[in-house]
Amino acid sequence: MLKKLIQSFRSPLRRSQHPRSTPEVLSNRQHSLERADISRNAVNVVERLQKAGYQAYLVGGCVRDLLLNLEPKDFDVATSATPEQVRAEFRNARVIGRRFKLVHVHFGREIIETATFRANHPQGADEEDSNQSSRNESGRILRDNVYGNQEEDAQRRDFTMNALYYDPVTERILDYAHGVHDIRNRLIRLIGDPEQRYLEDPVRMLRAVRFAAKLDFEIEKHSAAPIRRLAPMLRDIPSARLFDEILKLFLGGKAERTFELLLEYDLFAPLFPAAAASLERDPEYAGALIRQALANTDERIRLGKPVTPAFLFAALLWPALPIRAALLQEKGMPPIPAIQEAAHGLILEQCQRTAIPKRFTIPIREIWDMQERLPRRSGKRADLLLENPRFRAGYDFLLLRESAGEETDGLGDWWTDYQDASDSERRAMIRDLSSKDDGGGAPRKRRRGGSRRKRGPREGSAPASE
Repeated sequence: MLKKLIQSFRSPLRRSQHPRSTPEVLSNRQHSLERADISRNAVNVVERLQKAGYQAYLVGGCVRDLLLNLEPKDFDVATSATPEQVRAEFRNARVIGRRFKLVHVHFGREIIETATFRANHPQGADEEDSNQSSRNESGRILRDNVYGNQEEDAQRRDFTMNALYYDPVTERILDYAHGVHDIRNRLIRLIGDPEQRYLEDPVRMLRAVRFAAKLDFEIEKHSAAPIRRLAPMLRDIPSARLFDEILKLFLGGKAERTFELLLEYDLFAPLFPAAAASLERDPEYAGALIRQALANTDERIRLGKPVTPAFLFAALLWPALPIRAALLQEKGMPPIPAIQEAAHGLILEQCQRTAIPKRFTIPIREIWDMQERLPRRSGKRADLLLENPRFRAGYDFLLLRESAGEETDGLGDWWTDYQDASDSERRAMIRDLSSKDDGGGAPRKRRRGGSRRKRGPREGSAPASE
């Protein structure tokens, strides 16, 4: 009797945490999706799979974005067909992945990602085939290729807003987890027990923050509650995967808002330990520099201009660099070797946390190296620096430092004028430096009044070619 009573109290909670076994069906009169807004290739994949006798739907982010009147980045399909069966239906298909098998159906430059319905593999269950599913001791999913039905697929998705299935043939939405309700209320809500879902994949904490910033949603309070406590689990995520996630976080046009949410939920330090330490040590300067870099990056993306992760990482890590270089100088190392040694160590540490590819680590060091070279303008040095392919990124970074309140004795203004000057004017500027004995550089100081010049959006990220 007592057991039945306890179960009666628990059952409403369970219903709220898990999707329905029978979805709410919304007809085309009950939602705003238009088939005309969907990729013809995606519709083609769904129709061909359905004609072959399989279930197939558009799913996840594309459905969510269309309901929000946003343009989807891509169109994903979920189906009852296995990857091998999908491949048999499309000559232009390729099976990819190991941890999570998918099929990419190629239509020229467009790829329609097609996934088989998955089922949750219960934690602690006997794993007859470790090639299909596996977890580590903390519960994190290492491999997830246990196939199931549509109801099971909806239950294992991360957020309610991503458990929506749209059939472009009947124009109906199948909603298993009150996803449409949460979209209308602008809520990020995890499906199932939040702590367990984060333990399965700690990257879901970053996804929650990214979607909250991108969509201007709030993270539902029960979904937000465990994040700060579980944030250190991000240290166990492979560094290459974290690098990919950082690009999604900061290159989606909402980098500044994302940064604030990462700080709010204690997720920034596991990703950037040195930068987090700098923020704690000097929040005014480090915070101003990082926020300005992110704001400028957002503006470049809004204007359709290219950005590069190298500039972004250079800005995030820069506040930690001068302190480390100063410590080496105190031990007797000359200034330039000190900053080079400090840069090497800082990037090496960051790569252990987020695997920054070499095509970005080299430009990061070149941007930093340019900060030591830009003050040295006497003789022919200024013209040689102007011809350096990394000059633009270094110059923009100099302006970024000044906008954060770093005093450079007008170095940014000097280089701005020098670029626009005629040859004779440039020679006069160099002579003025010699007469002032100012060609060898000037010590860095802080000023709290900010920069005298208003900087445009180009100064937050260098072009991708750089």
